[in-house]
Amino acid sequence: MTDTYTANLGSSPLHLESIDGQPFPKLEDFQGKPLLILFFYLGCPGCKGRAIPFANRMVVEHRDKLTVLGIHSNFEGPEYSDSEIIKEMEALHSRFPFYRDAGLATTFHNYQAAGTPHWILLHSAGKVVQSIFGSEPNRALLRLDYQLKEMLPAG
Repeated sequence: MTDTYTANLGSSPLHLESIDGQPFPKLEDFQGKPLLILFFYLGCPGCKGRAIPFANRMVVEHRDKLTVLGIHSNFEGPEYSDSEIIKEMEALHSRFPFYRDAGLATTFHNYQAAGTPHWILLHSAGKVVQSIFGSEPNRALLRLDYQLKEMLPAG
C-alpha cells in the first residue's frame, strides 16, 4: 500500500504519495515562509533541463527563507516507477523533497496546472501569489526569480 499525505494550503489541498517510503513534510514546514511548488514529469525535457535545476538553485540561494517542493505529476505519458524517479532525481542532484501526485494528477488539477513544468508560489500565509507554466529562462523563470526577490528578506 502506498503512503499518502493530504494537507490544506490556502484554498487548494496537496494530495501526495510517498516515493519509496520517504517521509512526508510536516504542515509546519510550510508555515512562516513562502512555498514554491514545482509540478514536474520526468518525460518532460523542460522539467529536466531547466525547471529542476532552477528549483535546485532556489534551494541553495534562499536556504531557510523558502520551502521548495517537487510533485511528480503524470497527467499524460508513461508511468515512472519509484526507483526510476529516485534514480533520475539523484542524477539531477535534487536538493528538494519530491513526491508523486496522488490519484489521477489530483493536486495538479486542484492547482489548475497547465502542463509541466508548472510552478505555484504561495506566500507564507498559504495564498497563491504566482501560478506559472513553463521553464523559459527569460519568461517563466525570470518572473519567478523577480517575485521571490520581492517576497524574501535580503541577506
